[in-house]
Amino acid sequence: MSTTLPHSLAKPGARPGGAADAPLPPPRRDLAPLLLAPAVALAVLPFVSLPTWFTLTVAGLAMGMMIFIMASGLTLVFGLMGVLNFGHGAFVTVGAYVATLVLLPMHGWLEADSLAANLGVLGLAVLLAMAVCFVLGWAFERVVIVPVYGHHLKQILVTMGGMIVSEQLVTALWGPDQIGLPLPVTLRGAVFFGEAGIEKFRLVAVAVGLAVFAALTLVLNRTRIGLLIRAGVENGEMVEALGYRIRRLFVAVFAAGSALAGLGGVLWGLYKGSLTPDIGGHTLVLVFIVVIIGGLGSVGGCFIGSLLLALVANYAGYLAPKLALVSNLVLMIAVLMWRPAGLYTQGGR
Repeated sequence: MSTTLPHSLAKPGARPGGAADAPLPPPRRDLAPLLLAPAVALAVLPFVSLPTWFTLTVAGLAMGMMIFIMASGLTLVFGLMGVLNFGHGAFVTVGAYVATLVLLPMHGWLEADSLAANLGVLGLAVLLAMAVCFVLGWAFERVVIVPVYGHHLKQILVTMGGMIVSEQLVTALWGPDQIGLPLPVTLRGAVFFGEAGIEKFRLVAVAVGLAVFAALTLVLNRTRIGLLIRAGVENGEMVEALGYRIRRLFVAVFAAGSALAGLGGVLWGLYKGSLTPDIGGHTLVLVFIVVIIGGLGSVGGCFIGSLLLALVANYAGYLAPKLALVSNLVLMIAVLMWRPAGLYTQGGR
């Protein structure tokens, strides 16, 4: 008599037809995109000296991390909610300007030769900027986004309008003039590794960017909230039937993405050293290029795309300054010719 279990009683993941103990092969990992940034860096090495290459590479990594922080919120909103938010740059602007409410009045603390005092003021400014952008993001989703869910053309129009209105409000509140945003004393200058000098603030930006990437990856892939969000994207009605308010989770995702844009705005303002009301509009172009390169909705693709864009821009600016202005577009065209959907995709989007 046969001892083979019926297919319905076989162990999960087992192969039918008697091979009950043979597990299914693990899914193949797509490693090709991971090699792009190292390949670009190594390709440039023969054309510059080692100290110069090291400086350019770390500077590119820092710039890439700041772009990733700003772009990660947008790729989350599109990947998980299907919303084309062209007003994302507004939260970059608001975050940067809100930070001045702390950084400028407490300028004396930033000038103190104390790392603890400098980081304390900077941390307070970042927390305030993220909190304000979180609340504004929640309100923006409730008032502007809810009526246009599922209508991408309307989303583009109303969110772009929100971007224009926000820039005008910032101009009315803070004025049209440029506002200086100096770095704290302990984050000025460079750290030298042999003959290569690396600005201290760039190292901080790299650390913050890696922390944000690790946190997003952990939350989306290793927590119950991340599981519910991803399940809600695939089948929202089923998740609602199980008793979960998936709409509340999506609102939280939108607000969290706005808060990340605010964090990126603070770092970008300190990186540039000054603020203007159109700072968010200028970065929005970079953010969308990164999101398209990485694959709409993919946090990992957004991370790789940010590094690629920043490294290519830095190397091109040093080796061929006239080509630096179009390096972003050339990179995007090259990636899309190789992979029309971007490096990675989320949920088949």
